[in-house]
Amino acid sequence: MERPGATTLKGNPLTLIGPELKPGDKAPDFEVVDLTLSPVNLAKTGNSVRIFSVVPSLDTPVCDAQTKRFNEEAAKLPGVEIYTISMDLPFAQKRWCGAFGVDRIKMLSDHRSASFGTNYGTLIKELRIECRAIFVLDKDNTIRHVEYVKEVGDHPNYEAALAAARALTG
Repeated sequence: MERPGATTLKGNPLTLIGPELKPGDKAPDFEVVDLTLSPVNLAKTGNSVRIFSVVPSLDTPVCDAQTKRFNEEAAKLPGVEIYTISMDLPFAQKRWCGAFGVDRIKMLSDHRSASFGTNYGTLIKELRIECRAIFVLDKDNTIRHVEYVKEVGDHPNYEAALAAARALTG
């Protein structure tokens, strides 16, 4: 399934591959790799409340800020696991985390098969990177909050995602 014009880069329309997920949908499975190159799927993310923070590339200003913000928020969200998912290679993710002291969130790379991007509707066809998006999942793998950021260079609504996660743990 393709969604032409579902996201933009500097105002230019791009095509997203995959479904447009909505609150209430069951979270699709996926296979990505962690920093040790070990496979991770939905089940391996556990059964706590989870935030999947999806970014195009850690080496860009908004992705950098988004990932650092969720790393800071992780300390204030007991019972919530936060994952950053990008097409960056695990080696680059590890280097980036080390350079900035990011150690409270888990990094996942979708570079091998684009399984996350295809199943969550975040894969940008023209660039083979992820669009910016946030998914909040409850303990039963039901999506409770979704945001596909229209313009790749814009920040997501952090407060809405954090409020959704807090509501599920409170």
